[in-house]
Amino acid sequence: MEELLCIGCGAKIQSENKEAAGYTPRSSVEKATESDSDLYCQRCFRLRHYNDIVDVHISDDEFLTLLHEVGDSQALVVNVVDIFDLNGSVIPGLSRFVSGNDVLLVGNKKDILPKSVKDSKVTQWLRERAHEEGLRPVDVLLTSAQNHYAIKELIERIEELRAGRDVYVVGVTNVGKSTLINAVISEITGDKNVITTSRFPGTTLDKIEIPLDDGSYIFDTPGIIHRHQMAHYLSAKDLKYVSPKKEIKPKTYQLNPEQTLFLGGLARFDFIKGDKQGFTAYFDNNLDLRRTKLAGADDFYDKHQGDLLVPPHAKDLAEFPALVRHEFTVTDKIDIVYSGLGWIRVKASSSQPVKVAAWAPDGVGVVIRKALI
Repeated sequence: MEELLCIGCGAKIQSENKEAAGYTPRSSVEKATESDSDLYCQRCFRLRHYNDIVDVHISDDEFLTLLHEVGDSQALVVNVVDIFDLNGSVIPGLSRFVSGNDVLLVGNKKDILPKSVKDSKVTQWLRERAHEEGLRPVDVLLTSAQNHYAIKELIERIEELRAGRDVYVVGVTNVGKSTLINAVISEITGDKNVITTSRFPGTTLDKIEIPLDDGSYIFDTPGIIHRHQMAHYLSAKDLKYVSPKKEIKPKTYQLNPEQTLFLGGLARFDFIKGDKQGFTAYFDNNLDLRRTKLAGADDFYDKHQGDLLVPPHAKDLAEFPALVRHEFTVTDKIDIVYSGLGWIRVKASSSQPVKVAAWAPDGVGVVIRKALI
């Protein structure tokens, strides 16, 4: 059978994997073949007709090649990260590839954080984490692609910082990068005073080119799969628990020493030693949290994972990693962050330290930070 290629991006047409480049429903392939008409993959079709950008997944090697291209160019790099899952959305080694290009760090999904979280604290935290990764962003902005929050400000800042250069938008999967680009296009299309784009952006296999009115481009790059994202261990049905769409509502649990809090079947928090106190949990509003005694916590997890403790559900347990224990002695007011899931606020003092343990799936990070609230 003759190999079919998308005339928009050059990807090989295939109907098996919706997440991969070149995906086209079989019915569309048959229709185009019968009528001898132009054949676009679904990604290019939606882009041309609806200005709707859909991310595709590429391999690590392909992504590294793309990052080298960024480093070889004179451009502004817009690095989109997920505020709710910063650890899981950091691109390893990005600082080595930007090669002196300016980086604008964009923290997306601000709308998920409780309103009591101050923007200045989040911005400072993002900047500190970026510095730990070797990045020195020229600015840090907070946005919500879903709610179009601060999109106009983002466009204006990009236009100011790019100074006539191309723009590369980079990010790992699930950070909302494509939604953000769509929000930018929507804003631009309605108001052409800042930046104008072609109604039908061009595409290439490895990136989407959005032409600007001065001959430069915004390049929307595919998302790299980050191995430490909680989302990669869950079924599509359970992703809602790690990708909240609404503002999370904190819940406070009064715990005695030697008590455990299960975060569904995804993770666990042990209060080992210290004075009785309230621990405030910041997770998706639908995630079921259950309290039990530390002494029987292992047996409780083994017995109830997949039924009382969900997600993951029983049919998905074979693919779910074992939980790994991380112990902390706390002497301040800090957050214990489960990458891609949420966090628990712990209060202590140097005179009365608190000992806790956090359990997360093998490969998923657990870190501590100064309390955001």
